[in-house]
Amino acid sequence: MSIEQRVHEHYAELSPQEQRAADVILDHLDDLALYSSAELAQMSGVSRATLSRLYRHLGFESFTEVKEVARSLRQQGVPLGPDADPELAQHLDQELKNLRRAFDPADDRLARAVSSIAGAGRILVVGMRNSHPVALHLKQQLQQARDGVRLAPLPGQTLGEELVDMGPGDAIVLVGFRRRPRGFDKLVEGCVATGAEVLLIADGTARRHATEVGLWIECPLDSMGAFDSYAAAMSLVARLANGVLVATGPEGRRRVGRTAELYEQLDELDLR
Repeated sequence: MSIEQRVHEHYAELSPQEQRAADVILDHLDDLALYSSAELAQMSGVSRATLSRLYRHLGFESFTEVKEVARSLRQQGVPLGPDADPELAQHLDQELKNLRRAFDPADDRLARAVSSIAGAGRILVVGMRNSHPVALHLKQQLQQARDGVRLAPLPGQTLGEELVDMGPGDAIVLVGFRRRPRGFDKLVEGCVATGAEVLLIADGTARRHATEVGLWIECPLDSMGAFDSYAAAMSLVARLANGVLVATGPEGRRRVGRTAELYEQLDELDLR
């Protein structure tokens, strides 16, 4: 049971002072781990003894346990946060922090990823649940720069059917952001077993797979609000696709031009 659920379940049983402290905890679920019990007591205007009674009423042994539960839920991508929207300046500051971490100038992994994708025989982009929109966007952008790009899983297909044709000389881009479906460990193993170069793009919760794959790019999703932010992930897609287009040279530019001609021929896009 989450902290929020526990508070709501026991709220009517709490004393007025405990309710005041519980309100502060609910307002700071997303950053609860940053505070000490003394700081929460000061913010709530109650004594530390009152906070201790509140923790026990909620079924916790101590504030340390409360913080561990809050940290664990947020790392899993559970949408926890204050009732009010964060200030715009705070939101923008966090987005910039995510972008700086994803695009570390001293790190050559992005350049290596571009080289791998541009030089591979076939590309399979895999993404499920929260990762699917990012994987779909990456597939759509790469497909304009080069041929042989596929997305998995497709409706009605199993992952085994998608992986069976992949092998040495190919590349699998595995997008695995948090709240991944069960079986992701086996998916990583299956991708590596094909012999293809495996690139994993994910947040820090997938770091344990970094040594299993050929290349790992960490892309943070941290947000000041309740929900994860995928701004850095989409920016990473643009950076990868741009790099691949440049790497493909004249052939890539001809492909982009031919695609534009087909758009016009089929009257598919409203360009007004």
